[in-house]
Order: sequence, then C-alpha cells, then structure tokens
Amino acid sequence: MDVALVIRQRLAELQLEQRDLARAAKVTESYVSQILTGKKAPPAPDRTDIYDRWDRFLKLPAGELARVAVAHLKEERMRRLGELAPLFPELRAMILRKCAPSQREAARAIIERQSFGELERLVAQTLVSVAHFGADVLHVTPKQRARLDAMIAAWEWDPATFALAVTLATGEQKRFEYNERANGGQEKGLLEFLRDPTLSGGATAGELAFLKSLHFKDRRPTALYFYRELQNLRDPLHFRAVSS
Repeated sequence: MDVALVIRQRLAELQLEQRDLARAAKVTESYVSQILTGKKAPPAPDRTDIYDRWDRFLKLPAGELARVAVAHLKEERMRRLGELAPLFPELRAMILRKCAPSQREAARAIIERQSFGELERLVAQTLVSVAHFGADVLHVTPKQRARLDAMIAAWEWDPATFALAVTLATGEQKRFEYNERANGGQEKGLLEFLRDPTLSGGATAGELAFLKSLHFKDRRPTALYFYRELQNLRDPLHFRAVSS
C-alpha cells in the first residue's frame, strides 16, 4: 500500500490539484507536496484526523486512507528492518535499472516500500505488454526477463496520471496513458465491476488504483476481467512468502 500513490491517482481522477487537497485538510501545500513525493512519511492515523478530511474530499469510503496509511507505515517499518524483500528481485533490479535516471531514486523510494506494489506491478505489466509475452507479469520466466532486458532501453512515468513512456532499444518510443472514454473516462467493464458489490466488494483503495491504471488499446475488458485481476492480486499462490 502507498498513501501517496492512492492520493495522486484519486486527484487525477477528480481533476484536482495538490492545493485543493491542502485546502480541504487545512494544511500547507508544502506539507501535502512532501507526503505525495515521499519526502515525508504519512502521519499515523491515531495522531491526526487528516485522513477523515481527505476521505471526504476525495470521495473515498470512510476510513479508507487511514487503513492504507496503517499498511503503508507497517511496510515501511518492515523495510527499514530488512524484512520486506522484493517478490521478484531480478525483475525489480531490471525495472529500476531501466528507469530514466532523473526519476530513478524517486521510483526506487516508492517501489522498495512494498514487496510488489502498485507502481512496480504497473511498470512490469506494461513492459510485458510491450514485449507481447503470452504470460502475465506473475509468470515471467528468466528467458523472457532476459529478452525484456535486451528489448527495453528505458521507461519513465508521470506520477499524476500514471502515464508511462517506454523507449525500446531500437529507439522507438511507446506511450501508455488513459484514453478519454465515456462515463468519466473509465472503461465500461470497470464501471460495471465497481457497481457490482459481489465483484468489487472489499477492494482496497490501492487495489482500485491499480485496476484503474490498467491501459487497453485494442480490446475492451469486461467486469469479470477486473474481478479476476483483483483475485490475482490477492491470491497467495501467486506470491512467494517473505522469509524471516
């Protein structure tokens, strides 16, 4: 979980700015900026009511950001203690190595907070898509990873919109971003998924942020696709346990 990613994603969806968020919580824009850029850790929920204000302002379920913050701070403590190992260490190393130099440290700060968080998964899935692999990001083989390494020259991203630009070794650049669509720019299948509590019930802000960040060019996913993607995120069989 990453509080900054969830908030930035929601701001982009609602077409709001950092100053709007600061005004809603009655804090300075500088304070908000430090949290959203990772320069300042999010405050503990039991010491502030800022998350309640942001939940209301960002139209999130009550208590959502506080819950994300608790998970975020727990993961951060585990990372400092060396207990939060990357889920796919070789893939992570390649992703960070290929990140644009000007963004590498910021990306590293976000990615290393989780075993396999939203940003890392989004970048990995995008690179796999560029390479046209049949497998999903959870099943990339060492041979495919080597092909990715040779094929991808660099990637960079826009933290506000989650747009990704991937530069191939050939010099060709591919851009992945949200398409303007009906119903507020969201996929019809995603809207159907969100409206059906039997499919989306219990989905966290971080999980929803990832699902909303998925990009589709030639095909339109169904509500069932988003449900299965959510289950992939939650299924322990898709993840290795972190050794103590």
